Amino acid sequence: MTVTTVQLGESRQRQLAAAPASVTGDGVSKAFRLPHQRYSTLKERALHPFASSTYETFEALSDVSFEIKRGEFYGIVGRNGSGKSTLLKCMAGIYRIDAGELGLTGRLSPFIELGVGFNPDLTARDNVIVNAIMLGLSRREARRRFDDIIAFAELEEFVDLKLKNYSSGMSVRLGFSVAIQVDADILLVDEVLAVGDASFQRKCYDEFGRLREAGKTIVFVTHDMGAIERFCDRALLLEKGTVLEIGEPDYVSRRYSEVNFGHLPGPVVHGRARPREARVLSAWTEDDRGERILTTLQGQRCRVCMEVEFLEDVAEPVFTVVLRNDVRHVIFSPSSAVHPRVGRFRRGERASVRLSFDNWLAPSRYMLTPTVATWDPEYRVIDHREDLASLIVEAPHRTGAAADLPTELEIERL
Repeated sequence: MTVTTVQLGESRQRQLAAAPASVTGDGVSKAFRLPHQRYSTLKERALHPFASSTYETFEALSDVSFEIKRGEFYGIVGRNGSGKSTLLKCMAGIYRIDAGELGLTGRLSPFIELGVGFNPDLTARDNVIVNAIMLGLSRREARRRFDDIIAFAELEEFVDLKLKNYSSGMSVRLGFSVAIQVDADILLVDEVLAVGDASFQRKCYDEFGRLREAGKTIVFVTHDMGAIERFCDRALLLEKGTVLEIGEPDYVSRRYSEVNFGHLPGPVVHGRARPREARVLSAWTEDDRGERILTTLQGQRCRVCMEVEFLEDVAEPVFTVVLRNDVRHVIFSPSSAVHPRVGRFRRGERASVRLSFDNWLAPSRYMLTPTVATWDPEYRVIDHREDLASLIVEAPHRTGAAADLPTELEIERL
């Protein structure tokens, strides 16, 4: 009997619906006092003893309620300052909540700040043992898992080097490798994978997949909507400390784009804004066999894809996918504009768009922004989804260039 992906997804949703709650929040609120006069030294306080001691109150979280099932991969998204990290730190016990109730069932492992507790004057060998014990392993268990920790971090050659001589990426790899060895039931992950090369990010995502299959409860804070849609069962969208949406990852991803970038306004016609004409539903990457992929090797055939729904009649739409690297530079922008015209799409129609190319991008992690535009009579964007998907490119060599185009070598001795 063949089991389809849809059936597997439905089976997982039924299992999660029947599972008990692992993390619950009921009316969680947290505020911080922001003093008008800040003192950085004792001398400043002595010189200005009568300075104003007034302060403002910043509501980081206000009446936040949610329920995360045991074994659920749960995403938390929102703009900078929306309260995502504050909520995660409340779950971890770093912050005490001011109002409401917050409950966790199971052993907790926070990936909030990897490497906290590392001593820069100690070697990686000593830091691994100390940090593993701090996270709950016995000394014997920490020593037994030491080789696996170092191997995952790919730091065998640097195990006796002091941490103060490590790069930031090496320290993150070591911290993540220690953290995943803790036999926790609940894992809190706060954008810790933003640092590190593409190869290590792929290993981390593979590890997330393994933890998900093992039934671990994972609470994941990120700005990467591609990761939210790929891994999460549900997601929560925060805005100014309040819950804006809780629901399916693709729906929350669209709402995040609307909040973060706003609806793309069309031109005003007779004093009224033009109605929304198209909506990008999803984006992904495929190999030359049509299999969806998150990583690919340099030199292989690759496709960037999107699904679009037309809300109005649109003549000759232009489909484009912008690829940005880790430092947000636009590296490649495949588009239907250089191909024959695609015709007219009627209201209610959907289109699956694929743009194929030989991948000679430099090894890195690329964020994909799909865009739909039209000419009427000038070029006009009618919808886009910022950083909707991601692609990790791997290669045996790094040249430092933005792309590594194939070349032919000829040498003639003179």
